[in-house]
Amino acid sequence: MSALVATINESECIGCGLCVDTCPEVFAMYESQNVAKVIVEHVPDEAVDACHDAVDSCPTSVISLG
Repeated sequence: MSALVATINESECIGCGLCVDTCPEVFAMYESQNVAKVIVEHVPDEAVDACHDAVDSCPTSVISLG
């Protein structure tokens, strides 16, 4: 596991699903709320590049890596 932790500002998420499509190892959708959520505590090593792509692709810039 990497030391990276992904977070999403759910109140600003528009639910486009791009992060889920880009990095399903880290992100999923709350179906009832139509917003994305982080599903792992730490980003898996094999998903680090995809997670960075999800951050870069998010149209509302609500995903952070720390």
